[in-house]
Amino acid sequence: QKVSVEVLDHLEHLALVDFRDSEGVERLQKAIDFADQLHEVNTDGVEPMDSVLEDRCLYLREDDVTEGNCTKELLENAREKVEEYFVAPPGNIPLPKLEERETFLQGS
Repeated sequence: QKVSVEVLDHLEHLALVDFRDSEGVERLQKAIDFADQLHEVNTDGVEPMDSVLEDRCLYLREDDVTEGNCTKELLENAREKVEEYFVAPPGNIPLPKLEERETFLQGS
């Protein structure tokens, strides 16, 4: 089952990954095919788990601060900053219009 243009568009926006080349689409298709194998596993009578470690007692360690007050040094590593915050890349990537991607997917 091929990846539809709509699914591709949705995944690109969620993951901020550009699947415009055939290699990216092929890798995505292989990952989906691999994950589809999970449908073959019989899970009848298996209770959902919150964690694979839910039957164990998990201990929290003390959160002791041993160093700190190094904001100035850390922000020197930032390519761009506003006040005392790192500026992240924009939340989206330039993507081709759906019509352009339909043409591309037909060729892959």
